[in-house]
Parts: sequence; C-alpha cells; structure tokens
Amino acid sequence: MLKQYRIRDYDFKLILLVVSLTIIGIFAVGSADESLQKTQIAGFIFGLFLMLVISLFDYSVLLKLYWLFYIGNILLLLLVRTSLGVKVNGAQRWIILFGIQFQPSETAKILLILFYAQFIMKHRDKINSFKNIVLCCLFILPSVILVYKQPNLSTTIVIMVMFCVVMFVGGISWKLVTGVLAVVIPAAVIIFSIVIQPDQKLIEPYQQTRIFAWLYPERYSTTEAYQQLNSMMAIGSGQLYGKGYNTNVISSVKNGKFISEPQTDFIFAVIGEEFGFIGTCTVIVLVVFITLECFRVARKSKDLAGSIIAAGMAGLIGFQGFLNIGVNTGLLPNTGVTLPFVSYGLTSLVSLYIGIGFVLNVGLQCKKN
Repeated sequence: MLKQYRIRDYDFKLILLVVSLTIIGIFAVGSADESLQKTQIAGFIFGLFLMLVISLFDYSVLLKLYWLFYIGNILLLLLVRTSLGVKVNGAQRWIILFGIQFQPSETAKILLILFYAQFIMKHRDKINSFKNIVLCCLFILPSVILVYKQPNLSTTIVIMVMFCVVMFVGGISWKLVTGVLAVVIPAAVIIFSIVIQPDQKLIEPYQQTRIFAWLYPERYSTTEAYQQLNSMMAIGSGQLYGKGYNTNVISSVKNGKFISEPQTDFIFAVIGEEFGFIGTCTVIVLVVFITLECFRVARKSKDLAGSIIAAGMAGLIGFQGFLNIGVNTGLLPNTGVTLPFVSYGLTSLVSLYIGIGFVLNVGLQCKKN
C-alpha cells in the first residue's frame, strides 16, 4: 500500500495553494465570528494531517474498497433521516456519531469521486455501452435524492455537475455529450419557466422565493434579497485595499449584523469588505489555480482512475467556488453553498483535504516525461 516516492515528484505547489487559501479563510472566519476561529484552525491541522497521510498511500490499492465507499456513503446519508439527524434552520443535513457532528453530504462528494474512479476504470472499455451508462446514472440517484430531500438543492447541483465531469473524463463519447446537451439545455429552460409559476411543485417554496429575490431584488430588498444585496454592498465598500482586517466600523457586515452566518455562505463578502478588491481577486486566483493544478495532474495521471480523481476534485472545487462567489456578487440566486477551503465548516474542510490527499498521490505516480 505504501510505495517509495521521489520527493521531487511531490506537488508542493498544490499544497501551497490550498494552505494559502485556507489561511485566508481562517482569518476571514475569525473576523466574522472570533469564537469559531480556533475550531477552524483545528480543522485545518487535522485536514492537513489526513492529506499528508493519504498522499503517501497508493490510491490504486485504496480504490479496491470502492464498494465500501459507496455503501458507506449511502448509509451516512440515510442516517441523516433517522433520530441521529440534526435539524438546523429547517434543514436536516447533519448527524451526530460518537459525539461528533458532521455533514454527510460533504463526505459524499469525495466518496462518490472515489467510487466512480474505480467503477469506470473497471468498465472503461465498455463505458459507452447503454448498460454501463444506465448503471452509472442509477448509482448516483440514491445520493442525489437523499441530499435533495434534506433539503439541500445547492449540494445536489454540485454533485450532479461533479458527476458530469467524472463521466466526461471517464470517456463518454462526444456524440453522447452533444445529444445530452441538446436535451438538457432546452429542458433546463422549461424547468426554470415552470419553477417560477405560483403553483409549481418541483422545488420548495423557499427555494422559489430565492429565485424571485434574484430576479427582482428590489421587491425583496428587506426580506429574501436582503443578505445578497448587503453582500454586494460590502464587497463594493471595500474598494481596492479594504477597510482592514477585523474592522471595527459599526456599519460593516459583521458588526452591523446585515448578513446572518457570514462565516459560511457569505464569507466572500467579509473578505471583500476587509481586504478589498485585492483580497477578493487573491481568493479567486487561488481557487482557479487549484482547479487548474488538479486538471494538470489529471492530464498526466498514470491511469484513468487517477485522472477521474484529480478531475473530479477540480470540478468540485472550481464549480463550488464559482457558485459561492456568484451568489455573493449577485450573479446567481442564493444557493447556500460554501466557499471551498475558506468558509467555516469542519466536514467540508476536512473532506476537501482528504480529496486533495488523493490528488497528491495521483501526482506522485504520474507518467514521467
């Protein structure tokens, strides 16, 4: 399981990018809610430890447990709906096991990437067969349904996009991709037109209200659009250099309480206000570079499974980062998704570090030029 690796093959650049983004997040979380900063630091240290340990284990051996990953993921998601589930703000997304509270939908992203990496690898010669395509879609359905029912539409969307990336890297033919897009794009337009109807049943009422608040922010300026509008104002108020770390300006986002839970969904607004345009650009650049570095590892991987792991993590980090920043800047409806490596949340942070650990091991075994 443990192999001899060359230190020069270790992707220190990826580690530096991830750690830098996490440190920015630790400062931002501390500014948003000082009582949570030590917990975030503990999550960072634990995640970093797991990342380094996992990076030294041969992913090809660990992937032999892919059915265990899949079944474990489903069981954890099912536990959310039992008495072990914890409801917060009307959503039951957490469970408490052995005194530890965590969010299975976050671990699901990593476990599904690992499962599909091995499954597609084993069936790579017939991945475009009708049987295997149907199987891949069926395997993702339980996770998607269980996460959606929490309810957690934003994470459901992230998982579906991640699944599309995994399938594309796995070798789905261009003809099939083109055909699916020809169906999905018009279907998305039709679904969007349906969900904005008063009597629709496709999404929850609060989700529909979020869409209306995005389309008509002036009508919801004191209710559902309140946080998003204040987020944009906070980012703009930071101007070039920001108001300074841990600003004591009473009208700031954190001091004025204009945004609830700024340490999670709207952490980007805190960064924009306190570190300005330079701070927000730094975060965006780091997210983009981490995504590109994962794609680079995927391109040079020794096998298809390694490519799927690295590309899956790239898709996860890149798309989730885009969603969060899009919400904070008003480009997208409020989805309630966190900013990778930055937002407060130990399950998310540790899970991402575990995923990066696998990417690092893929990089250690990359094909040499």
